[in-house]
Amino acid sequence: MPLAAAAAVAPCPSPVGLGRPLCRAHAHPRRRRGFRLEASSSASAPAPAPAAADEGAGAGPCPVVRFDMDDFAIADRVTVGLHGRSDEMIFEATVRDPSSELYGSTVVLRQLKSSQAKRRGRRALEVLKKLARRQMMYHSYALQVHGYITPSNAVEQEDVPFVLVHGYHGSYSLRHWLQLSDWLPTLEAMLALDEEQVRRVGDDSVGGPAVTRQLRLIRILMRDLLIGVNYLHTHGLAHTELRLENVHVSPIDKHVKVGILGNAADFHDNDPSNSTVASNNERRELMIAFDMRCVGFIMAKMVLRELMDSSTFFKFKSFLTKGNDPSCLREFLLPILCQNSPSGNIGLQMLDRQWGAGWNLLALLLATKPKKRISCIDALRHPFLCGPKWRIDPSTNIIRWGLGSTAVRMAEDYIYGHHQRRRLAYFVELMEVLNPNLRTENWLHLLPGRWRLLYCTGRHIGLTLRQPSPRILISDVFLTVSSESVDPVFSLTSDIGFRIMPESNWPHDKSGTEGALSVTTSARIAAGRMYINEQDSKESRVTSSRSPRRYLRGKWREVSKMKELPVSLPSVNIAMDEVDVSMSCSSVLNVNSAQKVLQEIRTQTPPEMFDLSKIVCGTYIDARLMVLRGVNGSALLFVRSNPTTDP
Repeated sequence: MPLAAAAAVAPCPSPVGLGRPLCRAHAHPRRRRGFRLEASSSASAPAPAPAAADEGAGAGPCPVVRFDMDDFAIADRVTVGLHGRSDEMIFEATVRDPSSELYGSTVVLRQLKSSQAKRRGRRALEVLKKLARRQMMYHSYALQVHGYITPSNAVEQEDVPFVLVHGYHGSYSLRHWLQLSDWLPTLEAMLALDEEQVRRVGDDSVGGPAVTRQLRLIRILMRDLLIGVNYLHTHGLAHTELRLENVHVSPIDKHVKVGILGNAADFHDNDPSNSTVASNNERRELMIAFDMRCVGFIMAKMVLRELMDSSTFFKFKSFLTKGNDPSCLREFLLPILCQNSPSGNIGLQMLDRQWGAGWNLLALLLATKPKKRISCIDALRHPFLCGPKWRIDPSTNIIRWGLGSTAVRMAEDYIYGHHQRRRLAYFVELMEVLNPNLRTENWLHLLPGRWRLLYCTGRHIGLTLRQPSPRILISDVFLTVSSESVDPVFSLTSDIGFRIMPESNWPHDKSGTEGALSVTTSARIAAGRMYINEQDSKESRVTSSRSPRRYLRGKWREVSKMKELPVSLPSVNIAMDEVDVSMSCSSVLNVNSAQKVLQEIRTQTPPEMFDLSKIVCGTYIDARLMVLRGVNGSALLFVRSNPTTDP
């Protein structure tokens, strides 16, 4: 709730619990007193005692100023704390002490009532002392705390609120800005996008479509946020409260400011005698990983505006809480994002750009295991946050991710052209060359789950130019893999959904009778043969060892320089048992009609899905994609599917 929209109160409450109102003017303001803050770990410790301020603003600890209430002219606007906390109140004020360096400037008075809120306030002052060694960075990327206000009496009472005095960067947090209808031109005007901004983001394009404009702005905001968070991490601190409500955009220096560091935590234990190097390193990794996860949530909300809705964000967060791999977020969010955007979702287009680099960065920020989450430095070097002026050498993982993302997007276009099908088959072969999991053990770990058939190099899925009778529309084809025992034995279930459309108006009306075909079998996974093409088998062993490199042409030629390129394609064998087939339909069909429906489903569906025994080997698998090869050599591309709602 912005300060400008807050309700004015007739008798303004006093931030320090005094009987007089805050808005009352006094003729003789008192001179402020400076002191050096002494760190204290106690939540109920009294306010720091006055002491002489350290000299040297650039090198020594920053003096925290103790103010009096008479030093400020309080505005008549008040609001609850930015987090909606009932134990915080925020007032706008103007410094009216002529002897103060802040004379005439606007500040924010944060009134902290409860003991926990007071602890956060004192903690913010302690953090200020620790970060003051690099005041320029602190002022640029953190919400500055100028000091605090003491009550008129010298003895502090427990029921007297604690008041922080910190910098004013407008009434809006980043969440408030993003909720405006004209947030994009407003933030562009505030940031001015001058030469300094061009240097910081590496993108000098001006205007253009909404996707390009938003992507450039998000790069600026994200890079500033990551620099500020990295500044905290390099000083041994974790913010622990990174969210949109805690981030501000300053119109003065055009920087993103992280909020009050009242809950900042040290990487090291409070008792150094009981701490070890291993425990401190583990604590540091967990705290950094927690902050990076919060940065991932901020990025997701900035790019995907649908996540600003609490119910949609709850589904998004529940998907991650259940242990699902964040690399599968696109498949999970696609039906949600396209539900109300039939012409295209801007956030989806931004994340799909640069070979799906945005989804890759989001997956690295939200990785399930803390050790796999990306650091601030690596995130700043990620292709998604680097403009076209910066040449970034992609890693093997980025190249592999780009291949998979491009193959998925091409398959979603449902293209019938021969040259496009040939290109997609080439991308599938590239993925097989760069298979990240060459051992059977990895397949046993990654196979279980629900996979959606996205593309088959041997046959189109669904209707073509034929006009069969009956008209059958294939909806989705799923392959569900579940583990039956400790041994590498799995239950494979192929579910084929279809719809029987009326023959009269089927081109325009796709409604009809729903049905499902299920094929179930058991399979044993074992280490397979070396997957080599026929033309490779005729070559010598020396030539065959270089056979995968013949796929790498054009922009993928750089991959051939990598040492991890396999000699050929190790695969796994999938040995099938007896197959059980069943079909159900919402309407009653006679034997002749059922046979025709079954025959048409077999015509449109790849034979490997109808007869699972024709799947002879797997050649690629990761957390989100899988490629299986059939007995005729055709490749089946699967994408991991997760339900959008609980069953």
